[in-house]
Amino acid sequence: MKVDLLLPSSLSEIPLSRYQKFVKTKEASNDEEFIAQKMIQIFCGIDLSEVGKIKMKDLNGLITHFTEVFSEKPKLVRHFKIKNIEFGFIPKLDEITFGEYVDLENHLQNWETYHKAMAVMYRPIKEKVKDKYSIVDYEPNEDMQDLMRFAPLDVAISASLFFWTLGSELLTHTLSYLQSELKTMTNSSSTAKDIYSENNGDGIVQSMRSLKEMLPNLTKLQDTDLLNVSHISLSKNKKTKSKQTNLNNK
Repeated sequence: MKVDLLLPSSLSEIPLSRYQKFVKTKEASNDEEFIAQKMIQIFCGIDLSEVGKIKMKDLNGLITHFTEVFSEKPKLVRHFKIKNIEFGFIPKLDEITFGEYVDLENHLQNWETYHKAMAVMYRPIKEKVKDKYSIVDYEPNEDMQDLMRFAPLDVAISASLFFWTLGSELLTHTLSYLQSELKTMTNSSSTAKDIYSENNGDGIVQSMRSLKEMLPNLTKLQDTDLLNVSHISLSKNKKTKSKQTNLNNK
């Protein structure tokens, strides 16, 4: 039976909300067959019951297609449109406010809240002259956060890659500096007590430990395998009919 579906050819054709939904599905299940079928349902915009009508070879072909699409590593997208609103990335990161920093730190940790981070990073452009532009001042706004769920996925992922790279480089340079300082203090101190006193090495050691603990959180969004869906084998296909009943109830 023929199944009509809309097949996205790139990350730019997938809204952030669909990827958030897919990530939530992956986190809630270890069933690879279920995840593969939900992937087709979510990204192709069809009913789950329709997925069961797709031929086995075509289903695996779709998995291969999405694996290739999600292998993209897009460069930072500076501006994009949702409907008739043009959004621009923060022009000068070194001038962000404390409120922007706090909200970014809170919302960048998880794909579930990533649309809120997007509302901080990208805001409506108020003035634009060639490549130069300015954006509206930041104010937490639920309507704007919800609107960001429709942002193209290449925009969201490129921003994630950008902040991961920026954060990794910053941590690397900071750790190198602290290690250099600790080494200098070690060479200049006469006793172990002096080296690890509260006003000397101990504070540096604690700072280094804290920075290293930040790395796991920083890499949460930097998953090199953004899809991670296996092909469905024929042996699993024997269970499709019985499992389909359960899937329709989810």
